[in-house]
Amino acid sequence: MKNFSVFLFVFGLCMLGHVSGAGIRIANELKFKKLLWMRCYSKDDVLGPRIIPIGQHFTDYFSTNFLGTTRFMCTLRQGPNYRHYQNFTAFKLFSHTDHGGLWDWRAREDGIYLKKEGGLHIRNPVNMHKAYDWIY
Repeated sequence: MKNFSVFLFVFGLCMLGHVSGAGIRIANELKFKKLLWMRCYSKDDVLGPRIIPIGQHFTDYFSTNFLGTTRFMCTLRQGPNYRHYQNFTAFKLFSHTDHGGLWDWRAREDGIYLKKEGGLHIRNPVNMHKAYDWIY
């Protein structure tokens, strides 16, 4: 029984490392006072729909699963008529050792930009770069 208790304690400590440090931020850096419509979803959660005013952002932190398969998909649309849009993978783990980090998305006039922030166990951190064009 003592060995089983030790196993559960160690297993619990290992699990703590797999449920922290993940999130997405979506910022509206559009011009001409355009609003940004967003909706994101995973297997278990739905974020939005929300309207993000210019110069503001939406941030959500969440737990990742043990298997390293956590994924969020998002749709962004820029106002006022919301004809320009993009659907994309806003967050994805690469393995069970990846802790995710913060995926920082910026909606700009010429496209959607990504910067992946993270700490010690974040795989594939990236500097700000254009990831997607708007679909018309």
